[in-house]
Amino acid sequence: MNRFTSRLLALAGLLTVEVLFGLVLFIVAFAVFFYLARVVFVHHSVALDNWASGIVDGWRLAHPGLTGPVRVVTFFAALPFLLPASVIVPLLIRRAGHPRGAWEMLLAMAGSVLLNQLLKLYFNRPRPSNALLHTFGLSFPSGHAMLGFTFYGCLAWLLARHFKRPVWVAPLLLWAGLIGLTRVYLHAHYATDVLAGFAGGAAWLVAFRAGLKMFWREEEAVMQAE
Repeated sequence: MNRFTSRLLALAGLLTVEVLFGLVLFIVAFAVFFYLARVVFVHHSVALDNWASGIVDGWRLAHPGLTGPVRVVTFFAALPFLLPASVIVPLLIRRAGHPRGAWEMLLAMAGSVLLNQLLKLYFNRPRPSNALLHTFGLSFPSGHAMLGFTFYGCLAWLLARHFKRPVWVAPLLLWAGLIGLTRVYLHAHYATDVLAGFAGGAAWLVAFRAGLKMFWREEEAVMQAE
C-alpha cells in the first residue's frame, strides 16, 4: 500500500457521522451569517427587523406584565452571568473527571467573546434607538445570542458526550433561543443581529471543536511516539 492510499484511508476514517454533521452545520451556519450580513449591509433591508419588531410589540401590548420575566431571562446570557459561569462550570466539569471538557468550555467561551467583539467592530452597526433595556456596545451580531449559543450549546454537547445526558440538549438549545428572542423583545437588538449571533455561535463552536480535536489527536500521537 503506497503512501497516498494510506492517507486516503486515514482521511476516510475521519469522516464519521459526527464529522459530517459538523461540516454540514458549519456550512449552513456560515451561509446564514453571510446572507444576513448582505441583507443588512449590502441591501440595507429592514423588512425582517420591522416584521419581528411588530410581532414582539404586539406581545408587549397584549401582555404588559411580560416585560419583567423577559428581563430576567435575558440576564442568563449577559456578561455578569456568563463570565463567572464560564469559570465555575468548567471547574465542575473538571471535578467530575473530564479535564478536556473543562478546557473545551473555557476556551470556547473565551474565543467566542473575542470573535463577537471583532465582528461587532468590523460591522459597526448601532443598536436600536428605542431599546427598553439600556445596553452599551454595537449591535451586529448579538452578543447575547452568540455567547449564549456558545455557552449552552457547548454545555449541551458536553452533557450528551461525557455525561450521557442527551435529554438536556433540546432544552438548553431552546433556552438559548429564548434568550435571543428577549433581545428583540427588549429592542436591545434587531432580529437580524440575533439570527446572525446564533449562526456565528454555531459556526464558531463547530470550527473550534474540530480544531481542538485535531490538536488533541496530534498531542496524543506525539506522546505515543515518545
